[in-house]
Amino acid sequence: MIFQRALRRELVSTAGAVFTTLFTITITVMLIKILGQAAGGKVASQDVIALIGFAALRYLPIILILTSFISVLVVVTRSYQDSEMVVWFASGLSLSRWVRPVLSFGLPVIAVVVALSFFVTPWANRQSAEFRERFQKREDIAKVSPGRFQESSSADRIFFVEGVSGDATKVQNVFVNTVKDGRNSIVVAREGSVMLDERGDKFLVMNQGRRYDGMATQADFRVMEFERYGVLVARQSQALIGDQSARSLSTPELLANMNHFNAGELLWRISLPVMGLLLMLLAIPLSFANPRGGRSANLLIALLLFIIYSNMVSVFQAAVVQKRMSFEAAWWPLHLVAAILIVLLFSWRLFVNSEYHPATKWGAFKRAWLFRKAGAQ
Repeated sequence: MIFQRALRRELVSTAGAVFTTLFTITITVMLIKILGQAAGGKVASQDVIALIGFAALRYLPIILILTSFISVLVVVTRSYQDSEMVVWFASGLSLSRWVRPVLSFGLPVIAVVVALSFFVTPWANRQSAEFRERFQKREDIAKVSPGRFQESSSADRIFFVEGVSGDATKVQNVFVNTVKDGRNSIVVAREGSVMLDERGDKFLVMNQGRRYDGMATQADFRVMEFERYGVLVARQSQALIGDQSARSLSTPELLANMNHFNAGELLWRISLPVMGLLLMLLAIPLSFANPRGGRSANLLIALLLFIIYSNMVSVFQAAVVQKRMSFEAAWWPLHLVAAILIVLLFSWRLFVNSEYHPATKWGAFKRAWLFRKAGAQ
């Protein structure tokens, strides 16, 4: 019990450090990406924090799986490096006795991965898609940043405003260039405001300005001054469609409509917690290290196995989506291979550790044979 409590404390502290590192890297990458989208006018600046949160929830299952895998690997490897495993084996205990404390540490993590994979991540995908769609359906003038030329969603109009009020309904010094039927129409005005008509259409109503139609070198060029002029910027608002792809559907919706896209997504959601559990068990025999050697080799091999495992899950998912494999035939073979690899590694490590151990029959026989051979020589 003392050993198990100490081991759990070490696993938790190591997992905290690993998770903080991986989560910080992920958030930094997402922050740079989403800030670039906000600067390019693809998302609203006030939605950046929410979109980063949704992105973090999407990547959190993978981060937790990798955190638990690396934590077990680092802790067991340190026990080998500090010769604690020599004392462990000399006390008559085997490597399999590490399974129980590792599972007591890892099963709560797996439970969180299940909740994230089956419920939270699809919700985050839906919310992120709705935020982006809501921004795309906003009126064109609301997406304009002061001092920048901005193209409308219909790609036939360019806006420029010098300033926008706090509620984004009034602008100053407006420039609008519209291309329709091959003709240019330029409108400049001192100020404008967004108005809503009885049908729900939004108009940019400009005051005290001029309109230039056509090219100055052509005969049909016209210049008009106006006191009040309206430009349609958005039709009546429609309900949000949202992301209708399989990754945004809830798990009951996937089960209710098991087409090949939904089956591939369900395979991915099932594979995440299974992969996390098997990787933690794999880390125990994989952590063997020579006290005279370094720790980097084990960590590199473990990361390579994680990459291969996760990529193979994606390959099987793609095979289901492309109808090259059925869901029933694709979800289990890869995990079975991983489980067999775990059993083989455990068997190999248990056999090696028991070769010279006096508490085992094979160890006693081996030592007696070696002593007789040394006496004969």
